[in-house]
Amino acid sequence: MIAVLRLYEDVLSSDRGLNFRLLPLPRMIFVVQGAASIAGRAYSEGEAWHGEDSVTLNPGKHGVTIWRWELSHGDSGGSVACGPGISSHEKLSAFLETLPKGELLLRGDSVGFPPGGCAYLHTHQGPGIRCLIEGGIRIDTHGRSTSYGPGGAWYESGPLPVFAQTAADRPSRFIRVMILPRALAGKSSIQYVNEDDKAKPRSQQYKIFVDAPIAFDAAGK
Repeated sequence: MIAVLRLYEDVLSSDRGLNFRLLPLPRMIFVVQGAASIAGRAYSEGEAWHGEDSVTLNPGKHGVTIWRWELSHGDSGGSVACGPGISSHEKLSAFLETLPKGELLLRGDSVGFPPGGCAYLHTHQGPGIRCLIEGGIRIDTHGRSTSYGPGGAWYESGPLPVFAQTAADRPSRFIRVMILPRALAGKSSIQYVNEDDKAKPRSQQYKIFVDAPIAFDAAGK
């Protein structure tokens, strides 16, 4: 059964009695706006939680908006949330046909660029979903160019080369989750396609939220 990575956006009101319960799955939760208690610990805007067990999220006094990445098999696993005080939708899902073989690593990070920054033509060693949180970005891949604004999400397979160009007039940043070979823990997953680009200065800056091994059976057994 093929693996699927999904990204949801959940908006929870400030109702003190609101409990948002999630079933066991490898996931990362990023706080976009507001604050929340996740598994009994407080998280504020720009922070992230990760885990594989079931978890309960309680919104802060002004509510919270989160982005939720989940890894599952086929049509099983995560879903949109519904109920009083909860607004939820799936932003993007992708079948991971390029999932690495063997033991896996879930990496969640923030990638920021100065105005006009770019990422030279490159590949990664595993698939992932990105979501722009500020600025603007154009993704060139597979003969197509697509531009995204804040909240725009896209999928990168890993092996397919990508060039990224960010907005010229303001900083840009996206949040991503990738599924990588576990041997890459603490190491970069990027590989530049053109030899000349390997020695050029990099404009992007990274902040790692999660770099954790996951007990995920790609075969779904």
